[in-house]
Amino acid sequence: MTAKTVLIVDDEASIREMIAVALEMADYRVLEADNAQDAHAMVVDRQPDLVLLDWMMPGTSGIELARRLKREEATAELPIIMLTAKGEEDNKIQGLEAGADDYITKPFSPRELVARLKAVLRRTTPRGVEEPVEVEGLLLDPVSHRVSSRGRAVEMGPTEYRLLQFFMTHQERAYTRGQLLDQVWGGNVYVEERTVDVHIRRLRKALGDTHQHLIQTVRGTGYRFSAKG
Repeated sequence: MTAKTVLIVDDEASIREMIAVALEMADYRVLEADNAQDAHAMVVDRQPDLVLLDWMMPGTSGIELARRLKREEATAELPIIMLTAKGEEDNKIQGLEAGADDYITKPFSPRELVARLKAVLRRTTPRGVEEPVEVEGLLLDPVSHRVSSRGRAVEMGPTEYRLLQFFMTHQERAYTRGQLLDQVWGGNVYVEERTVDVHIRRLRKALGDTHQHLIQTVRGTGYRFSAKG
């Protein structure tokens, strides 16, 4: 199964290191940030599967970052676990109301943290996200992160893979370039809409003559994935 990526956001390096060791031993990939601004940029650019977020940090607090992530469409579904020394019930309620999926009070054991993290990921992974998708012999397997065309491996870059995964799970609907930017790149990534055309071209090239017809240009709108001519 493909390792999930967890972003640890805490201004204390020793705590980040302790958590990182525990998560890596449990086969998670780890990203780290020591402030909310860097954490937000990392969420947009690297698209982690879950954020472990310290409440008390210099500058923007963890609770403010949680609210911001839940407000923005591209990150609203991102699971968040708050880590904090604040153990009072009011603080827990405040954290959960800000959109956190769980709340762990320091000090905590690494085993408890990993168990709670697994539970949150189980609850928040949409059904079907890890199911293989197949259209006309084109198979995308999200678990192994592989694409094959009639049994032969198809090589493509990470952006093309995300584009194809979005298309194959949202078939028969036309999307504008702006909508694709929001869904695949994230709403806070400032790239030109023309960038979508470049990656569509690369995706079609990767799919080759056998399957490039599935990515259709919709004049005046954008693009559509369809097995219908």
